[in-house]
Amino acid sequence: MHTDSLLCIGLDPDLSRFPTSLRDCDSVAGAIIAFNGEVIAATSDLVCAYKPNLGFYLAHGRAGIEALEETRRLVPSHIPVILDAKVGDMGNTADAYATAYFDTWGFDAVTVNPYLGEDSLAPFMRRDDKGVIVVCKTSNPGSGDLQNCTLEEGGVKQPMYLTVADRVATWADRWPATLGLVVGATYPAELAEVRSRCPDLPILLPGIGAQGGDLEASLRAGLDAAGAGLLVSSSRSVLYAEAKGEEDWIDAVRAEALRLRDAIDRVRTSSGWVQDLVPGSGKTRLFAQDRAGA
Repeated sequence: MHTDSLLCIGLDPDLSRFPTSLRDCDSVAGAIIAFNGEVIAATSDLVCAYKPNLGFYLAHGRAGIEALEETRRLVPSHIPVILDAKVGDMGNTADAYATAYFDTWGFDAVTVNPYLGEDSLAPFMRRDDKGVIVVCKTSNPGSGDLQNCTLEEGGVKQPMYLTVADRVATWADRWPATLGLVVGATYPAELAEVRSRCPDLPILLPGIGAQGGDLEASLRAGLDAAGAGLLVSSSRSVLYAEAKGEEDWIDAVRAEALRLRDAIDRVRTSSGWVQDLVPGSGKTRLFAQDRAGA
């Protein structure tokens, strides 16, 4: 039995942490493209997806947008690219966002904010070749300010994040897109609750690495019955892994990605989900067919 990697690498460029050789590039766009290109080349056999966070690119204006567009093109066509935008708007504005992210830029999936309701996500969810990953329980310390507020419906009281999970499970049955949830690794108990409500939905799991999420606890809480169903996202701990020397930075990136992928697989095998795991033997195709021309 061959199984896919569950590692998703966040492509969140921080120029202040780039090696000197890249910081000396003639342009911001060139530096980001070179950095991301080397990361992708060094790790594409280890991942199930890449996830650029839109904010890191918008911060650099036109240069950042140029770098984002080229980064998407650099990812091999069989690997999904998730735009982490956490978008939430309504009506024709939501239509415009869906067109921009899916058609203009060609991303395979996007993270969205459900606060405006089902109709605000309809332009994304109607796309049968795309993924829509709905913010549910985020990894930041203040996530409970709203996400843990108690809601009552039909005499049943529960935190908002579980209501979101229930809603998304219902939407997944009637919309053509592949729907998923964002649940942070910093809250494994909440992750287990969400998984029990949504046994078949993919879950994007941020918070491993720099944010201190517990990898093993999160995997045990969030893996589905087949030992999959998670995209374990790591950004800073992989991109800026400590190297022996600055010239060895990309070797450190690959080593950390490999360490994390193998750590994930060890939990999967030790827990009995996967009995005959061949690391890195397959590719996860959660959202889209191969991107033409990529």
